[in-house]
Amino acid sequence: MDGGAEGSQQPHLILGHKIFLLNHPDVQDIEKVQLKSEVLDSIKSDGMAPLYETLAATSVLELNQTLLDSMKADNEEELKKLDEKIADAEENLGESEVREAHLAKALYFIRISDKEKALEQLKLTEGKTVAVGQKMDLVFYTLQLAFFYMDFDLVSKSIDKAKKLFEEGGDWERKNRLKVYEGLYCMSTRNFKKAASLFLDSISTFTTYEIFPYETFIFYTVLTSIITLDRVSLKQKVVDAPEILTVLGKIPFLSEFLNSLYECQYKAFFSAFAGMAEQIKFDRYLYPHFRFYMREVRTVVYSQFLESYKSVTVEAMAKAFGVSVDFIDQELSRFIAAGKLHCKIDKVAGVLETNRPDAKNALYQATIKQGDFLLNRIQKLSRVIDL
Repeated sequence: MDGGAEGSQQPHLILGHKIFLLNHPDVQDIEKVQLKSEVLDSIKSDGMAPLYETLAATSVLELNQTLLDSMKADNEEELKKLDEKIADAEENLGESEVREAHLAKALYFIRISDKEKALEQLKLTEGKTVAVGQKMDLVFYTLQLAFFYMDFDLVSKSIDKAKKLFEEGGDWERKNRLKVYEGLYCMSTRNFKKAASLFLDSISTFTTYEIFPYETFIFYTVLTSIITLDRVSLKQKVVDAPEILTVLGKIPFLSEFLNSLYECQYKAFFSAFAGMAEQIKFDRYLYPHFRFYMREVRTVVYSQFLESYKSVTVEAMAKAFGVSVDFIDQELSRFIAAGKLHCKIDKVAGVLETNRPDAKNALYQATIKQGDFLLNRIQKLSRVIDL
C-alpha cells in the first residue's frame, strides 16, 4: 500500500470500496459494469494476480487465464529483483539498507494483494527494525492491509501491538493517527460510543488521509456522535465545533441531519434521514450495521421528542414528523416493546403517556440488589469458615 501520495487515500482502500459495491445487492447493474472495468484496470495496473484469482473464483470478475498468467510472470520477475536487492544489501551494505530492502519486498506483496506473504514479510522486516517509530509504521501497513480485507481480528491484534509499542516510546503524531484507526475499528464492530470519543479526540490533529479523506472522517464523527452523546455534549463537541462546521456543508444531507435533530425540526430531520440512509447503506464499514444504526437514530429522535411531554397525542407526533398516524403507531409499538422508549400508547384516546424512569429510584433499587448479593456472599463465606 505504498501507492498513495502524501495526503491522499491509499489506492487499495479505494479499490476495496469498489469491490464492496460490486457485491452490493442494491447497486444497479449498469453501475456494476463501470465498477468492474475500474476494478480490473486497478488490478492490471498493480499486477494483483492473487486478488484477481480470488475475485474470479468468487465470480466477481470473469477469469482471463492469459491475463492471470501474464501477471503471475511479472510478479515472479519483480520478486526475483527484490530478492537480489536483499542479497546485495546483506553482502555489501549496512543494516538500515537491509531493512529497506526487506520493507520494499513487503510493500510489493501488499501492492499485489498477497496477504499471507505480506504479513510474513512485514514480520521479517520488523525483526530487522530497531526504532519504535519505524516499528509503528509497519503496524500501520498491517492495519491498512487488514482494513482492505476487513479482517477485524488482525486489526484488533495490530492495535494492541501498537499500544504496547507506545509504552516504549513513540511520537504524538503516530499516537493521534492510531486513534483514528482504532475509531474506525470500533465503528466497524458496532462500538459507536468509543468510536465517537476517539474521532472527537482526533478532529484537530487529523492526518490519517491514507485510510479516508477528512470529509469522510467528519461524516463518521457526526454519525457516531448523534447516537452516543447527550444534547449538551453534542452542542459543544459537534454542532458548534469549527472543524466540523468547515466541511459539514460539503457532505450531502449531513448538515440538515445534525442541525434539524438538535433544533427539534423533526419533519426536516426525517427528510434528511432518508438521504443519509442511502449514504450509510453504501459505506463498506457501516453497511453491516445499517439496520441497527437506523434503529438507534430513531430511538434518539423519538426519545428527544417525548422528553418534552408528559402526554401527547399520536396525531400531534405524526404531524411533527411529517408521517402518518399509522406509521408512528407501528414504530412506537416496536420501540416500546423492545424497551427502547419509556412510554405507553392509549389506543382508545389516541394519546402517548410517558413514564420516564426515576434515576434516583433506579439507583436505590440497584443499591438494594447489590446489598442483598453482598450479604448472600458473606453468609456463604461464613458457613465455609465455620466448617
